[in-house]
Amino acid sequence: MAKKGARLIITLECTEAKAEGKPASRYTTMKNKQNHPERLEMKKYNPFLRRHTVHRETR
Repeated sequence: MAKKGARLIITLECTEAKAEGKPASRYTTMKNKQNHPERLEMKKYNPFLRRHTVHRETR
């Protein structure tokens, strides 16, 4: 029988690219829903803007 875990695969999408009219970069990662029930925010590299920007979890 498989274990039921709290880990989920989530998608992070750039928040600054839409304002500039460029394509949004997306990253996938995992998070533990029990430890972080809120939306995750991380600074990741956006190759379209050529800089690090804030990426927020999408649903």
